[in-house]
Amino acid sequence: MSEKKRKIFTGAQKAKVALEAVKGLKTINEIAQEHGVHPNKVSQWKKELLENVGSLFEGKRGPKPINAENNPDRLYAKIGQLNMELDWLKKSLGSAFR
Repeated sequence: MSEKKRKIFTGAQKAKVALEAVKGLKTINEIAQEHGVHPNKVSQWKKELLENVGSLFEGKRGPKPINAENNPDRLYAKIGQLNMELDWLKKSLGSAFR
């Protein structure tokens, strides 16, 4: 007697089978036979899908994280620094060409 190895299904495969069952185009038995699964598993995956489908849309978006790059105070400080550097360069280069 040969032992039959248990088939392991990925989440994507389970979702595909469960979606087929939810659509209702085929019977649970037809889907089970097509995918080599027991009909009870198809029903279980379908039930699990229907119970958890609402959680896909429950994630609330919170306030956007403050990006340090777009902080106005930091930007104004950078503008001031660049203006000072520009003034210094103008003075040093202006005196070099005299």
